[in-house]
Amino acid sequence: MAANLITTEGMVALKAELDQLWRIERRDVTQKVAWAASLGDRSENADYQYNKKRLREIDRRVRYLRKAMERLKVVEYSPQQEGKVYFGAWVEVENDDGEQLRFRVVGYDEIFDRKDYISIDSPMARALLGKEVDDEAVVRTEAGEFIWYINRIEYKTPEQ
Repeated sequence: MAANLITTEGMVALKAELDQLWRIERRDVTQKVAWAASLGDRSENADYQYNKKRLREIDRRVRYLRKAMERLKVVEYSPQQEGKVYFGAWVEVENDDGEQLRFRVVGYDEIFDRKDYISIDSPMARALLGKEVDDEAVVRTEAGEFIWYINRIEYKTPEQ
C-alpha cells in the first residue's frame, strides 16, 4: 500500500490547486454553462457540451483533492534527518557508468509534472532510505538489480 505522506510544500500546492479550481475555474465554467444553456438546444451546442464536460472534470478533481488532503500526513523537516536519506531529501546518486541523477523523495501526490521528484514508494527511494553519502544502494526492479552510490544529500527547509 502506498504511503500517505506529503511534504509541506506539496500540501501547500494541493491547497492552492483546490482553491484555484473551486473559487475561480469552477465559477467561470458554471457561468459559461448557464450562458450556453440559455441559448436553447443543448444537444447541438458545443459550448454547452464542452463546458459541461469541463465542469465534471473540475468536480472530480476537487473531490479527489479534498479526500487526499484528509488522508495525507504532512512530514515536516527535522534536523535529525541530516546526513541520511529520508522523506523530503534531495539526493544525488551515481552509477558505475558515471550516470548521475538528482531528485527529491516525496509522496505519490507530488510526483506529477515533476521530473525531479520520485515517490517514496519507488524502488529507488526504498533502496536509498536511511543511507548516507558514499553508501551503496541496490535498487531491485523487474528489469534487474542496479547499484547506485550516494554523492550528496540535502534538505532545503522553507527558511533557506
